Amino acid sequence: MKVVKTLEQDKSTDQSVTQEENQTSYLKIKKFKFVMLLFFLVFATAGITTFALAFGDEKAVNVGVTERSEFKKLYEAYDKLNENYYKDLKDETLVNGAINGMLESVGDPYSDYMNEEEAKKFQESISSSFEGIGAEIQEKEGYVSIVSPIKGSPAEKAGLQPNDKILKVDGKSIQGMSVTDAVLLIRGEKGTKVTLTIQRPGQEESMEVTITRDEIPIETVYAEMKDNGVAEIQITSFSENTYKELVNALNEMQDKGMKKLVLDLRQNPGGLLDQAIKISNLFVPEGEVLFQVEDNNGKVEKYVAEGGQKVTVPTAVLVDEGSASASEILSSAVSESNDIPLVGTKTFGKGTVQTAEEFEDGSNMKFTTAKWLTPKGNWIHEKGINPDYEVKMPDYAQLPYINPDKELKESDMSETVKTAEQMLNALEFNPGNVDGYYDEDTKAAVQQFQEKNKLESTGILKGETTVKLMDQLRQKLKENDPQFKKAVEVLNKQ
Repeated sequence: MKVVKTLEQDKSTDQSVTQEENQTSYLKIKKFKFVMLLFFLVFATAGITTFALAFGDEKAVNVGVTERSEFKKLYEAYDKLNENYYKDLKDETLVNGAINGMLESVGDPYSDYMNEEEAKKFQESISSSFEGIGAEIQEKEGYVSIVSPIKGSPAEKAGLQPNDKILKVDGKSIQGMSVTDAVLLIRGEKGTKVTLTIQRPGQEESMEVTITRDEIPIETVYAEMKDNGVAEIQITSFSENTYKELVNALNEMQDKGMKKLVLDLRQNPGGLLDQAIKISNLFVPEGEVLFQVEDNNGKVEKYVAEGGQKVTVPTAVLVDEGSASASEILSSAVSESNDIPLVGTKTFGKGTVQTAEEFEDGSNMKFTTAKWLTPKGNWIHEKGINPDYEVKMPDYAQLPYINPDKELKESDMSETVKTAEQMLNALEFNPGNVDGYYDEDTKAAVQQFQEKNKLESTGILKGETTVKLMDQLRQKLKENDPQFKKAVEVLNKQ
């Protein structure tokens, strides 16, 4: 605009020359002034820019960037660390730490940050096959604890139970550590060993459990036909193929004459939401509410059952303190929307929904975005679901694992000896006083057990004797499962 205005003013400067000369002179003046003006503008602009960069405030270069005053303190901390820390720091490390700190500050055990390496290993752990101990864990009140071991996994065989606190991994304390960091320590290649220091609720002393890592089972549904047309189907977790596995199991049991169904969700830590929805739909009549989701603005969305294949035989569901998340969605759906009885003990109590956001570099941020409610609008978070019929498992079901590599013999005294005495007692091999002292009675009970199982009669508890002792205890629990028996009793009355 300034250039145009100048040219217009020059147009009326000299009227004494001829028209031709006037036109020629006008063109010469116009060209000269235009070039000089452009030169002046370029020079002035360059000078102003140089001055601004050299002496001006840093904000001068933040063209088009919205200033975020809430990050001023963060920037100051970042700059001070980079300038003054006694060692060289990586920018990536500081940024990752800042994101991780934000997520930890919300105080939610289900929200965390994983860098690229951690995210990759996490994805491997939720795939159809991975190597490790096979247990769902969570961080709560500064401790990492077991939510539930996976069926058939090394963790289950080692006797790990819901709410067991993991104090150390291979002697290294993990108190205050994130779940992601703890998982990286616990997981490992098949055949390698890891020793966990466990604090079990109700027990004063901690115990060490050595577990041999293995490939974790990829099947999530196990079906078995019991007496009198009662089918027992166990769902151990909700993975990509769980719905298909369950439909196949139901069809198989139907072909075998299924008249009643006991659906076992005990020790099921949850998994994929879409699988829980599909499976809930099998047991809930069309149009009935499966569950509800409430977002951070208080808006509630209801998910209702659709038509399609339905389970029509009388059904009961088994739950316990290891039944969490998707297991609780299914349990509350069938209970509140179809009056299917729940049998067992109170569930874990996880009533939130998480969303995972992946960054360009492969790192991952998982955080809670909503809470889910039961069909009747109840929020079970940190409360759990109370079963219709409360039935506890026998005391021997809570006994800890005994390391087969550890030798127990006469004159020993420890909590591990006491555990062995309790196991022998449960299997009706009388060890005398159950007091943790390996006396003559304890030795005699071990010898009797060894002779009955055609093992070398040494009276020493170690190796094959220990493994056989724990296996038989698990088998007894399976054959005399009071929760399953109660479920069958309830179904027979319907």
